[in-house]
Amino acid sequence: MSSRRTAFFAYFLAFLRKCVFMVLSRGPIPSHIGFIMDGNRRFAKKNKLMEGAGHRVGFSALMSMLKYCYEFRVKYVTVYAFSIDNFKRRPEEVQAVMDLLQEKIEGLTKQESLVNQYGVKVRFVGNLQLLSQPVRLAAERAMVATADNSKAVLTICFAYTSTDEIFHAVRESCEERKEELSALESTGSGPYGLLGLNSNDRGHEEHFINLKDIEKHMYVTPDPDIIVRTAGETRLSNFLLWQSSSTLLYSPLVLWPEIRFRHLIWAIIDFQRNYLYLKGKLKQQ
Repeated sequence: MSSRRTAFFAYFLAFLRKCVFMVLSRGPIPSHIGFIMDGNRRFAKKNKLMEGAGHRVGFSALMSMLKYCYEFRVKYVTVYAFSIDNFKRRPEEVQAVMDLLQEKIEGLTKQESLVNQYGVKVRFVGNLQLLSQPVRLAAERAMVATADNSKAVLTICFAYTSTDEIFHAVRESCEERKEELSALESTGSGPYGLLGLNSNDRGHEEHFINLKDIEKHMYVTPDPDIIVRTAGETRLSNFLLWQSSSTLLYSPLVLWPEIRFRHLIWAIIDFQRNYLYLKGKLKQQ
């Protein structure tokens, strides 16, 4: 009887969420939401939990948020899971996060997992060479296992900062253009020697990298419509700096493990109220 009541209650909540979506869908629904999951350690301290327990509760909160986003047909979700700067924390804490990550990544590839239920492609981005080999291999297996999923995209930023992403994109753009020019020179098609190109070559701007070249090599696309950062913080903390010039920042006071469905609803409502202003700013760029 208890299991039947639980199943009925879950069905009822899903029905309510569907009704809310039908109402909200009268307005614009964001296609991309980013999450800065702030407050896991403070939650553990606040509730006198063991070290690392806050991250486990935070993972459950993430799974709930992903489910709500995919029910609302949000195609892209990007989460800030671990900053490069976080490697400066105590080795025991870093290792605990790595162990949890490996455990949860392996769960993502199971047939009954959330990502397979909603057809989600999983991407891990960042300086992945900083990860331990077991974690990196688990991430690669998850990306391969979900590569054919096409209904939604989950991007997990791990060993990531936005400045590192921008540096990576500029470097890749320069390397790509250098290879193109070298190929032209080797065939005799290049009008100038590679070292002869300089800022005075106004007639050959196509030989230099441009904005589109850099954006092509950025880890995260498209630009997010909303970034949600919990714990009441309004800093981006080196997350999607390049992509967030016209993004709504929503900062509920709750810690990340305490985030609920209602907070996502308020974020979407706030986005809809500011939609015309945000799109106007985007057109000005």
